[in-house]
Amino acid sequence: MTDTSWTSDVAQTPEPGVRDYYELLKPRVMSLVILTAAVGLFVAPVPVHPIIAFATILCIAVGAGASGALNMWWDADIDAEMGRTKNRPIPAGKVTGQDALALGLSLSVLSVAMLAVFGNLFSAGLLAFTIFFYAVIYSMWLKRATPQNIVIGGAAGAFPPMIGWAVATGGVSIESVLMFALIFMWTPPHFWALAIFRNEDYERVGVPMLPVVKGDRVTRNNILVYTVLLAPVALALAFTQIGGPIYFAVAVLFNARFLWGAWAIWRRDEATSTADKHKTELRVFLQSIGYLFAHFLALALEGALRMAGWQMDAWPIWF
Repeated sequence: MTDTSWTSDVAQTPEPGVRDYYELLKPRVMSLVILTAAVGLFVAPVPVHPIIAFATILCIAVGAGASGALNMWWDADIDAEMGRTKNRPIPAGKVTGQDALALGLSLSVLSVAMLAVFGNLFSAGLLAFTIFFYAVIYSMWLKRATPQNIVIGGAAGAFPPMIGWAVATGGVSIESVLMFALIFMWTPPHFWALAIFRNEDYERVGVPMLPVVKGDRVTRNNILVYTVLLAPVALALAFTQIGGPIYFAVAVLFNARFLWGAWAIWRRDEATSTADKHKTELRVFLQSIGYLFAHFLALALEGALRMAGWQMDAWPIWF
């Protein structure tokens, strides 16, 4: 079990600021959750009143923030040793681990309960499972136990569009499953590119990320394989009720770009100088963030055009 007692010995600021607590919620991750959940809700075939839609997206965002706070509470010991995370609120001594735990648990209960009120019991149950999956199954178990941590744990980040869809429809469909699959298949190559770049950090704290356990060569092979498998999943969405020619064009463009980046990672020379080492991986990692935003914004645009009566009847829908 993670030892969080050390946080009590860290010199605390007199009063943690609002920004310190806000940082516990992982706002950058939350922005992606908000987008994907909102798109899942917006493109669903059942209309939702704008006030209900806003309230439910807020609940999902709060649930995502709760997961982030619980993750930071549990990982405070290793966060203090990693260059990328050492300035987070707990290791930096701005917030205690106990406060982060209390915040995470409180927001978890609040978000699930309120989503049951504004959405429905199914979507609330899905949100509760997502928080549990990220905080317990991924953070407390998989992350420090297996190099497949990010593969299995990536499901937690893939649930938000399914939750948004479930708020509108009360269930799941091929469209929501494909949105889930898009994020699920995107997560490993996205995160492994960063893991190669930050390999020394993970090795120092004993987290068995794939580059630490299997090395860069195996990780690059896996990045290429997952990126190849991701492309047909992304393209399949174009031929559903929520897809269309605009989404198809975006998917072709961004998957070709992602595949080119994965290929560049795969063929990179191991003898690269220290100054240039892993620049390719960092570039692909940053580009992969735009990849996911582009796909979901394209789905949102297709939904807006359908609402405006611009649906192309000739566009092939296979599902």
